[in-house]
Amino acid sequence: MKSRLHAHVGTLRQLEILLAVHKHGSIKTASESLFLTQPTVSMQLKKLAEAIDMPLYDLAGRKLIFTEAGLELVTTATEVLDSFARLDMTLANMRGLKAGTLKLAVVTTSKYFIPHLLGPFCDRYPNVNIQLKVGNRQQIIERLKHSNDDFYVFSHPPDDIDTEQIEFLANPLVAIAPDGHPLATRKRIDINEISKQPFIMRESGSGTRYAIQEFMRKNKVNLNIRMTIESNEAIKHAVMSGLGISILSAHTLVYGGRAGLAQLPFSLLPIKTHWYFVWLKTKRPSLIANEFLNHVETDGRKMLAAELQRSGIRKRDI
Repeated sequence: MKSRLHAHVGTLRQLEILLAVHKHGSIKTASESLFLTQPTVSMQLKKLAEAIDMPLYDLAGRKLIFTEAGLELVTTATEVLDSFARLDMTLANMRGLKAGTLKLAVVTTSKYFIPHLLGPFCDRYPNVNIQLKVGNRQQIIERLKHSNDDFYVFSHPPDDIDTEQIEFLANPLVAIAPDGHPLATRKRIDINEISKQPFIMRESGSGTRYAIQEFMRKNKVNLNIRMTIESNEAIKHAVMSGLGISILSAHTLVYGGRAGLAQLPFSLLPIKTHWYFVWLKTKRPSLIANEFLNHVETDGRKMLAAELQRSGIRKRDI
């Protein structure tokens, strides 16, 4: 029997309002983002709830918690609006244009090279609008779960979410110290000596921290963590100030600068990881997303790999 639910569920604008409230977790914040009044947002949600004859969310104090029915409607609303976005880009393509919006969510360290990847692509398709979100690994995983974006960039993609992914670029993690540090004059340092040095670590939820911890656990090495810092740039300045040594992605040095820093030749380093472009298996890519993925796998990959080698990273280390 053909479903007639679509005749009752409401307008596309109501679905947009629903997704905004789900994203922000607050009617107040959602109304501000949509430039609507709170009563207007509440009324539209009430109409949606009446249309499906089930509540969309419950309130626990000030916290808004979506019901199972509400989450199902969020999933459907996402699919419906994604379909219209694809239609918009298909029609633009039929007119001989490459237009639309490309949404990327990337972990913090990849922000160093992503702009270099986007530059040539935007030159080729000047009518494309780019939305770029940057966060730590846990924040980007949450965006992936809700399918907020076209692609996600990780050094360690989650293994408990059904995704498609491509290995894109080497991400060697190197040890750094301030110029003039006693260890910087040595040609080879046993990895166990790292435990004698005060160490500056990335925060919990960081992909870099995850890789370092797994590497040290595997090699039975203990770190003497003096400080935990959320920013790669802040870590570099802390190292330059003599507060300790650290391990960071080589990309933070290639694109963020390495003045005042020396790379330490610890045995077993660099830690060899890779960057991945990831997307949900259930999300059908738009035309512009497919164009970007093709750019990533061809010109983009070659360009960034060459830049990494020009920076002095040995080919065998990537």
